[in-house]
Amino acid sequence: MKRKLYILLIVFIMIMNFTVISFADDLDNEEVVDVSAEILASSTNLQSNSKIPQLNSRACVVIDRNTNTILYGKNENTKRKMASTTKIMTAIIILENCNLTDVVEISKKAAGTGGSRLGLHTGDKITVNDLLYGLLLCSGNDAAVALAEYAGNDLNGFAELMNKKAENLCLNNTHFVTPHGLDNDNHYTTAYELALLSNYALNNAIFAKIVSTKNYSVCINGNYKSLNNTNELLGYLNGVYGVKTGFTNGANRCLVTATKRNNLDIICVVLGADTKKDRTRDSINLIEYVFSNFEMIDIENIIKNEFENWKNSNQYKFQIIKGKSNTVNVQLSDIPYNKFPVNSIYKDDISININTDYTFSAPLYKDSIIGTLDFIINNNVIFTLNIYNTDTIEKKDIYFYFSDLFTNYIMYLENF
Repeated sequence: MKRKLYILLIVFIMIMNFTVISFADDLDNEEVVDVSAEILASSTNLQSNSKIPQLNSRACVVIDRNTNTILYGKNENTKRKMASTTKIMTAIIILENCNLTDVVEISKKAAGTGGSRLGLHTGDKITVNDLLYGLLLCSGNDAAVALAEYAGNDLNGFAELMNKKAENLCLNNTHFVTPHGLDNDNHYTTAYELALLSNYALNNAIFAKIVSTKNYSVCINGNYKSLNNTNELLGYLNGVYGVKTGFTNGANRCLVTATKRNNLDIICVVLGADTKKDRTRDSINLIEYVFSNFEMIDIENIIKNEFENWKNSNQYKFQIIKGKSNTVNVQLSDIPYNKFPVNSIYKDDISININTDYTFSAPLYKDSIIGTLDFIINNNVIFTLNIYNTDTIEKKDIYFYFSDLFTNYIMYLENF
């Protein structure tokens, strides 16, 4: 009998340990990482080698915030679990749909959620605003469930809100099941789409303020509790101003980082790093690589100058068959970006290619597209702009021919 009880006890302990490990999230903080040492090592390596650093993370991406251009990618379109970086979407749903001053009473379900926690108990009362700080700073899974229940009635209802928002943002390779990101095979995103979501979220001033906060005190039942941001790069790496950490066994270590230096503003995402040190090192190395090799180029002036030169050289080449005029006033569609990030090795490989017909049949209506302009870097077309005419050129009719004949006859008589 004692032997059976002993075996059952061991099995119970094993199950409990497995449950804790499987549901862990952002509990890798006991792993101490010397961020300053990693920053120094990255700086030293980049001085001797400008090539892309060796990376541990399974998927990575760096995008320019102004254009969403990918500056570096590794498996950036591969679907992966994303752990607590999920909470970026959770926060956006709350910020766009809820009153931050509302007071939430914590349910038994929320209080019993495992993994990283704000430390809520059944019946606790806390504002939506403070739950957001608990969600994004200390990555509280209990705060995530409390917010989901508050905004979506239950987790399924909140997941519907998350997926609808993902659809609206055209995140076609992203799907949410939970508000916290604990492992689920149907809960996934890609590094690139997570970067796009983060870029969108950072346009919300309250979200940007929270994720840039290093320390904060929340009020639970009238008592204050101090929180520390889990983002190990915030306050250490030059220019970092957010965004979110993540860790589960299925997702491994994840980190989304926003960094701005001068006029280059980027988001770096690393997913699936083996250790916290790996995700820190990969993030630092990618960020430093991009800032060492990319710069923002004033492409608006380049495009406008090339287009004006082309227009001045070609405006008299147009022929409008049976048109009342051959004068085509051309205009370029709006340039999407004033500046564009360019790798320094390709600064001399920027070119403009203009394609247009010169012969058209009347009538040629206003705003008809008559050609295109390609903006090219290193033989790759970055974007294409339309060239259109600004005025309608009407087709000649019988009255035009009579008028023309009469005018020519009068001129003949005057010269006779």
